[in-house]
Amino acid sequence: DGEAVGRRLASDGEAVGRRLASDGEAVGRQAGGHDELTAYDATRLGAMLVAGDVSAEQVTRAHLDRIAAHDSDIHAFLTVLGDEAIAQAREVDRRRAAGEVVGRLAGIPVAVKDVLCTRGLPTTCGSRILEEHRPPYDATVVARLRAADAIVLGKTNLDEFAMGSSTENSAYGVTRNPWDLGRVPGGSSGGSSAAVAAHFAPLAIGTDTGGSIRQPAALCGVVGMKPTYGRVSRYGLIAFASSLDQAGPFGRTVADTAHAYAAIAGHDPMDSTSIPEPVGDVLTGLDGGVEGLHVGVVTETLDDVEPGVAGRVREGAELLGKLGAEIVEVSLPHARYGIAAYYLIAPSEASSNLARYDGVRYGLRADGDTTEQMMAATRSAGFGDEVIRRIMIGTYALSAGYYDAYYVSAQRVRTLIIADYRQAFARCDVVLSPTSPSTAFEIGAKTDDPLAMYLNDVFTVPASLAGLPALSMPAGVDEAGLPVGVQLVAPLLDEPVLFTVAQALETEIGFEPVPSGANSVHPPGRPRANAQTGEQGHR
Repeated sequence: DGEAVGRRLASDGEAVGRRLASDGEAVGRQAGGHDELTAYDATRLGAMLVAGDVSAEQVTRAHLDRIAAHDSDIHAFLTVLGDEAIAQAREVDRRRAAGEVVGRLAGIPVAVKDVLCTRGLPTTCGSRILEEHRPPYDATVVARLRAADAIVLGKTNLDEFAMGSSTENSAYGVTRNPWDLGRVPGGSSGGSSAAVAAHFAPLAIGTDTGGSIRQPAALCGVVGMKPTYGRVSRYGLIAFASSLDQAGPFGRTVADTAHAYAAIAGHDPMDSTSIPEPVGDVLTGLDGGVEGLHVGVVTETLDDVEPGVAGRVREGAELLGKLGAEIVEVSLPHARYGIAAYYLIAPSEASSNLARYDGVRYGLRADGDTTEQMMAATRSAGFGDEVIRRIMIGTYALSAGYYDAYYVSAQRVRTLIIADYRQAFARCDVVLSPTSPSTAFEIGAKTDDPLAMYLNDVFTVPASLAGLPALSMPAGVDEAGLPVGVQLVAPLLDEPVLFTVAQALETEIGFEPVPSGANSVHPPGRPRANAQTGEQGHR
């Protein structure tokens, strides 16, 4: 009897110990355990902050600690605002505790692409020519993030002046893909997409000229959205191609991305291209479903893509059909000329915009005996090869004797692509296609072949030329376990339907990509996903 009692007491003690350990772990999570906090998306973090389960300072410190621990492997950030971010978070906590009204993103960390001006802080555009540049004002996007009480963690790496598709063109080093550190994260907003994928920040801001939000979102397994041209202010966005540049959000979920879009969108009198119409509500109808909607599949886009990419697009169409959408085939016959048109229009505008970097007014200045020699020396020292290549192409296309043959012809193709979309939207509410023809490629694989690099944007450029809202979202993984993105494009100013369809597809897929390879930086607090099926990544 004594031995039995002893065993029973030992067993009870072991059970109590397990329960206490479990309770302690739960309390630790509620109190803001670092691993748990960086694993949560922005929507979940927002709910925890409102409920008082965690403080903005705890959330911010958790993300800053993760950046400190892992960004040396990825190089997503050019500048990290440690003390400044903590001060912002403490102020949010103070105001919330005092019962004051706080913004829609109060306490949520966000990373900002280093092409958007930040007052008194480095804004380099990934270029040596702006190495010491500190703007005296905030870009409107940054000002609106601050007004929403988001916590700006820092500035992210990019292809120099947003010219690239791999974030290998930065003057400050290559950014690596959290899924496989030997592969690119896409570009030019690769730093922002990598920051979200590596759980350095639940939200990030990038810019999209020909696909520079959507393509890296696809390659990093996150959601990335380009708004209608003019829907988000370009004031303080350092220009590459003014008729194409557009800032937009990254998030780990469609809902996160919609909340970030709602915070930064809207008319801005400081931007002459800003659309004055009110922004539609993208949040109320987010879970409205796709019953009765028409989804157009651009069938010609599936011919020249990797099998794993084409398969995910077809599966996406099938799932939307099961949810009640009608799937129709649409064609964009002039989209095949989009790359050629884009790489005349964008470099031409870049040639004009980058003429301001002359060593006289701001930025780098190299010595020269004459003004011309000083300007030449400054630009040679300050610009990288890709920027020089595009300035030369643009200057040539705009030169006397070639303007009509190249630039004007490209603008005519742009008009034809706009007409193609108009005809497609007469039959459907959104257009579904691949985001990129391939998954993430190895670092260095395309640096010696500019044309091969440019073709990464073959599916994203048409929507940019037409000024349409477009979104890339994760749709699973390919045979190698790398994320695949699918793209949705909506009519002008119809961001609400874009987010609604994306939310329905995300819910049905039920897949949350988690970097899983031996050479990856996987998120904390999560099991590694099966490289083939992503099984452990399902919600």
